[in-house]
Amino acid sequence: MPQYAAVLGHQPHISLAELAASIAGFSLESIEAKHVAIFSTSEALDIHTINDLGGTVILAQRITEADVSMEDIPKLLSGEVTKVKKKVTFGLRCFNVPKGDIKNAYRKGKDEMKRQGRPCRYIGNEKKPAAVALLRDSEVVSGKKGVELFVVGKSNELWVGKTIGVQDIDAYTWRDMEKPVRDMTVGILPPKLAQILLNLGGWMGREALSEEEKKKNAARKRKKKEIYTVLDPFCGTGVIPMECLLREWPVEASDSALKAVNGCKKNLEWLRKEKKILKKDVSDAVTKHDATKAFSFKELPDIVVTETTLGPSLTKKPKKTEVNKLRKNNEKIQEAFLQNAAATLPGVPIVCTWPFWRVNNENIRLEKIWDALGKAGYEAVVPEGIVAENPEKPSLLYQRKDQFVGREIVILKPIYQE
Repeated sequence: MPQYAAVLGHQPHISLAELAASIAGFSLESIEAKHVAIFSTSEALDIHTINDLGGTVILAQRITEADVSMEDIPKLLSGEVTKVKKKVTFGLRCFNVPKGDIKNAYRKGKDEMKRQGRPCRYIGNEKKPAAVALLRDSEVVSGKKGVELFVVGKSNELWVGKTIGVQDIDAYTWRDMEKPVRDMTVGILPPKLAQILLNLGGWMGREALSEEEKKKNAARKRKKKEIYTVLDPFCGTGVIPMECLLREWPVEASDSALKAVNGCKKNLEWLRKEKKILKKDVSDAVTKHDATKAFSFKELPDIVVTETTLGPSLTKKPKKTEVNKLRKNNEKIQEAFLQNAAATLPGVPIVCTWPFWRVNNENIRLEKIWDALGKAGYEAVVPEGIVAENPEKPSLLYQRKDQFVGREIVILKPIYQE
């Protein structure tokens, strides 16, 4: 089975859950240096895999299983650039390796290129590896003009691979900041997190398929065309619908606020124009609708993926009494939505976010909603191999240090009644 390494994002537990949900035959081998996941898969990954992974910053593929040391790096480097024409660009991304050894490897790598009569330059150094943007710009990731070796010092071996994918930071910034409508009065869902939610939804959609449908979808996936129809009933200005269009997933979007509906429409129109995404290739529909009122579709969506209401945006640290009031109001909306979804979207799995609040180093989460889950006909789950903070209430907590309101990601599987 092929083996890979992933540099996880700033919420490593969520990044791992996304990998487990997205990668066929994902099997975690180990976590190194706190944020590097070594894993094996049942199918080969490529340079495009990372484009749909919101929680993985860098992806590397193992190039040798031989018993190697840092002294072998120049030879391994030479073997990976045989097809590079003219000047070779190389770099090293090392974890759990002494800086002195990294410095020597850079020097000896350059000496090896010189010995072969090949002009070269290196990016990064023993203090800091090359920036992700530089890896893309220098065409090192594609292998066209060089290679970055990815080296991890494990307790019993040296794991050596090559970087095959990096996040396109500019692309995320572009669609986040340049879209025509941004509503700063509510919490803005980051595009990376929207991708993660969709990948968790894809896993749920896959699990809900019949065996015959699974075979058809597996064939589509081999052709890079795994497709699910998504409903986002709290669409806001359309972050999740935009990500759906980019991966060619049909989307039904709605919101109770007309301002949000109009903003979502404008953003989708803009994205279609900029990326030349035609309606005949992937459809969307945006309507005004209250998510607590009955849905009516001729054909049910495959999955619901949504950022539910997080409540008002907080500009200062809230008091516990204020949070308790916010929680009470939010739980009413969440329960009404779940009851409505269970009644009018039968059998459709849901991936959504609930708010939680950080007060005096304590996470104040929704509580009553967990009792409502079973009554509505859902159970919360996480991908296989992922350990939830609270196994009795499995979810994934997402929060940045400077935020007072966090997101609790919940994956809800319909409970089929006999």
